[in-house]
Amino acid sequence: MKTYSTKPADIERKWYIIDAKGLILGRLASKVAVMLRGKHKPVYSPSVDAGDYIVVINADKVRMTGKKTEQKTYQHFTGYPGGLRVESYKRMQSRKPEYVIQHAVAGMLPHNKLGRAMIKKLKIFAGTEHAHVAQQPESITV
Repeated sequence: MKTYSTKPADIERKWYIIDAKGLILGRLASKVAVMLRGKHKPVYSPSVDAGDYIVVINADKVRMTGKKTEQKTYQHFTGYPGGLRVESYKRMQSRKPEYVIQHAVAGMLPHNKLGRAMIKKLKIFAGTEHAHVAQQPESITV
């Protein structure tokens, strides 16, 4: 019997929708990262993007545990001297709630071309309305 090797043509992608209302950010991000990689499928291969499309709604209602809402920061360096920009979680959550989830999930994916292809299958929306109704995403709980 020969060993089965997953090929990109063999992959069947589905659409899933997750309501982030009241969910803890890290636990949500780890579940989404597993599904984007395709590790929940029997045809998983580390070198092939076998994951599904994920739509996350209510990104503005995700929560953190402990004192992380006051202590967590997001840093960005512009490339210029003195160009380190630091923003608190509270401010980032109110300004760009989609970025908070996207940043958490991207940190759990491979940091290469494959990971960049996987993160493109993640669609995040701050409210309950989303632009992927035509794909008929399946609702899942985390």
